[in-house]
Amino acid sequence: MKLPPHTVTTSYASPLGCIYLGAADSRLVGAWFEGQAHLPDLSGLSQAPDHPVLLQASAQLAEYFAGQRLHFDLPLDLSHGTVFQQAVWQALLGSAHGHTFSYQALSAAIDRPTATRAVGAAVGRNPFSIIVPCHRVVGANGALTGYAGGLDRKLALLQLEGAL
Repeated sequence: MKLPPHTVTTSYASPLGCIYLGAADSRLVGAWFEGQAHLPDLSGLSQAPDHPVLLQASAQLAEYFAGQRLHFDLPLDLSHGTVFQQAVWQALLGSAHGHTFSYQALSAAIDRPTATRAVGAAVGRNPFSIIVPCHRVVGANGALTGYAGGLDRKLALLQLEGAL
């Protein structure tokens, strides 16, 4: 993933490990668990813990983990995904807190019922862990399938939301 120019970062110490947050201008460009798949190289970026969007994201994550927030209200920059990925990520934003759904249902929701594998790949490339709730997607039989942040975190997030 290529980050926008002038991306700045900070980290948030969640109960499930460090989450790196990135913002460019007035939008959040990512939220990644430490060690997750597809974590971009953040090493050359400036730290900006006082950036307004990063402060807002940190505060909303704290509320989420405290059980006080069901939905995130953050300005997201989805533009670094393909048109297909953006459609999948937008559909994930409409998922209900405390509920799971299958990759097949997600494929149907974006009017691509035969694109289940491609939807799975787009879900795996979601750059907004928790905020764009890809952890709510499960296998057709309800099994916990892949999660870029690790299945232990997926399980913990679903338990936090009361979905399991």
